[in-house]
Amino acid sequence: MKVLVATEKPFAKAAVDGIRQIVESAGFELALLEKYTDVNDFYKAVADADALIVRSDKVTKEVIEHAKNLKIVVRAGAGFDNLDLAACTEHKIVAMNTPGQNSNAVAELAAGLMVFMNRNMFNPGTGSELKGKKLGIHAYGNVGRNVARVAKGLGMDIYAFDAFCPKEVIEKDGVKAVASVEELYSTCHVVSLHIPATKETVDSINYDLVNRMPKGAMLVNTARKEVIHEADMVRLLNDRPDFRYVTDIKPGNHDELAEKFPTRYFSTPKKMGAETAEANINAGLAAANQIVDFIKNGVTKFQVNK
Repeated sequence: MKVLVATEKPFAKAAVDGIRQIVESAGFELALLEKYTDVNDFYKAVADADALIVRSDKVTKEVIEHAKNLKIVVRAGAGFDNLDLAACTEHKIVAMNTPGQNSNAVAELAAGLMVFMNRNMFNPGTGSELKGKKLGIHAYGNVGRNVARVAKGLGMDIYAFDAFCPKEVIEKDGVKAVASVEELYSTCHVVSLHIPATKETVDSINYDLVNRMPKGAMLVNTARKEVIHEADMVRLLNDRPDFRYVTDIKPGNHDELAEKFPTRYFSTPKKMGAETAEANINAGLAAANQIVDFIKNGVTKFQVNK
C-alpha cells in the first residue's frame, strides 16, 4: 500500500517525519514528491499510489486519470476546492479534508488583522480599540468558534450567523445568534468571513450586503477569494470613506485596491491562515491518520464527496 505526499510547497520536516511514522507503522510505504514544478512529475508520482496527501496542490481530473490505483485523497486543511470532487466520485475515490487542524491559526490571524487595521496599519496616528465593538462571525464552524474565543479575550460583543449551525450551539458559547446574514451585517462593526467557496457563496459578499454595515465598518476575509465580489469592493471603498477591507487572499484587483485605498485596504502577500508550524504539523498528521483509518477500518468520517 503506497501513500504519496505530493506538495509543491512541502510540509515542515517535523510534519513529514510524523507522517512517515504513522504510515510506516501501519505497514504502508511512503513516497514524497516535494517542490515539483511540472505537473507531469505529479502524474508520474501518483500513477501507482493507493493514497494521496496534498496541501493546496490541485488534484484535477487529469491527475486522477493518471492515478489508476488511487483509493483516497486527503487535503491537509479545511478547504477542499483544489480537489475535483466529481472526478473523485466518478473514479470511486474517497476525498477528505482535515477540518479543525488549522482553525486556531486562522482565528489568530483574523484577530491580528483586526488589530492591524484598527491601529492604522501600525502607522502613526490615533487608532481605535476592538473592545466593545460588535463582531459578526459569518459561518460558525471550527474557525468561527475559535475567532469567537479569541474575540472574547479582546472584550468584543460577538454575533454569528450560520444557516447550518443550530442557534442553541452558537448561544451555548456565549455568542448571539442572528436570524439572517442581512441582520449580521446590519448589526456588526466588524465581520469576519469563514464561509466556503460554493456555487451559492461565490460573489455573495457584495455591495448590497456589506453596505448594510454600520459606520466604521471592517470586513475581514480569511476564508476564500471567490466569495468576494471584487468589483463591489472597489465600489464600497469608493462610496464609503469609513469602510476597510483586509484579507489574506490577494484579490484579482489587488493593485487597483492598493493604489486607490492604501490606508483602508490590505492583503498579505500570500494565503497566511494556516502558515504556522503547529497547523502545518497538525494537518499533515491528521491526513496520515485518516488514510490509515480508512484503509484499515473503512472510516470515512471526513469524506467530502459522495
